[in-house]
Amino acid sequence: MKQSAAKPERLIEREALPQEPADYALRPQKLADFIGQPGLCSNLKIFIEAAKQRQQPLDHVLLFGPPGLGKTTLAQIIARELGVGFRATSGPVIARAGDLAALLTNLQPHDVLFIDEIHRLAPPVEEILYPAMEDFQLDLIIGEGPAARSVRIDLPPFTLIGATTRSGLITRPLRERFGIPLRLQFYTSEELQIIIHCAAGKLNMPLTKDGAAEIANRARGTPRVAGRLLRRVRDIASVAGHKSIDAKAADEALSRLEVDRLGFDAMDRHYLSMIAENYGGGPVGVETLAAALAEQRDVLEEVVEPFLIQQGLLQRTPRGRMLAEAGYRHLGLTAPPGRQMDWLASAAMTETDE
Repeated sequence: MKQSAAKPERLIEREALPQEPADYALRPQKLADFIGQPGLCSNLKIFIEAAKQRQQPLDHVLLFGPPGLGKTTLAQIIARELGVGFRATSGPVIARAGDLAALLTNLQPHDVLFIDEIHRLAPPVEEILYPAMEDFQLDLIIGEGPAARSVRIDLPPFTLIGATTRSGLITRPLRERFGIPLRLQFYTSEELQIIIHCAAGKLNMPLTKDGAAEIANRARGTPRVAGRLLRRVRDIASVAGHKSIDAKAADEALSRLEVDRLGFDAMDRHYLSMIAENYGGGPVGVETLAAALAEQRDVLEEVVEPFLIQQGLLQRTPRGRMLAEAGYRHLGLTAPPGRQMDWLASAAMTETDE
C-alpha cells in the first residue's frame, strides 16, 4: 500500500502545522464579529434564530472547504449563539462504535457535537451515526455469536457539525443527512486586512493600514496563513526595533522569510524555475519533476501545485506539467515563441480528455 509522504513545514501552509499553538484569543466569539463569508454567515444567522424560536436543535451542519478558513471557529460560534454545550472530536479519533456511543450518550439536549475531518470516519462508526442523526437513536450490538443482541438507546436531540477539506470523500448517505451544507470560500485581501488589524490589536501590535495590506496580499486568501505571517512579522520587526509595522517593515520581514508579494515561497519558485529552465517550460511528467527536485510525488501534487494552478501559473495537462504565461512573468522571464499554440493544444487535449 502506498504511503503518503511527510509534508514539509511551510510558513504559507494552509493546514495547521504540527505543534502550532491555536490562538483562541484571536478568534471571533460571535457571528457578528466573524469577518468574511458574508452569504454563509447571513444564512447561518437565520437558521440559528429559527431554531431558537422553535426551541429545537439546529439541523445538522456540514462545513466544507480548503483548510485554514475558519470551520472550527464557526462551529464554536454556532454553539455559542445557540447557547448550548460544545463537544469536539475528529474522525480518526473515533475508532470504534463504542467511542461514538460514549460521545453521544454524554450530550445534553440541543448540544453541538463537532467532528473534524468527518470524511475519515471508519465505515462501522459511520453506520452507527445514521440513526443517531435521523432519529436520535443509537443501535448497538451487545455480545458476540449466538448471545449477541441488538440494543436501541434513545439520545437527546443534538446538532452534529461535520467539517472536512475533502467533501468528495464523504459518502452520499452521510452527506444527505446534513440539512445545512455550507461551503467556505477563500477570503479577499480586504477581508484579510480587517482580520489582521483585529489580531494586531489583540496582540498590542502597532500596525499601519499599508502594513496590514502587505501581509494580507501574501496570505493566500487564508486567515490561518495571515495570522502565522503576522506573528513572524511581529518577531522580526520587534528585534529590528520597529515601533510600528508599516508596509516597508512588513515587506522586509516577509522578504527575509522568502514569501514574495503573491504569497509564493522558495519551494514554489524552485518548482517553477525547474520547469522553465530545465525543461523548456514543459510539458514534463510529475515523476520527473519529483526526481529532479528530490521530493515525493505526493508532496508536489498535494502541497506545491494546488496554489500555483489556482493562480494560473501552472497547467496540469495529460502530457505533463506546463508553465503558463503568468508563471513566466512571475519569474521575470519571457515565454518562448510558439508557447501560445502549446497552451491552446494542451487546453484542447484536457477538454477532450474530460
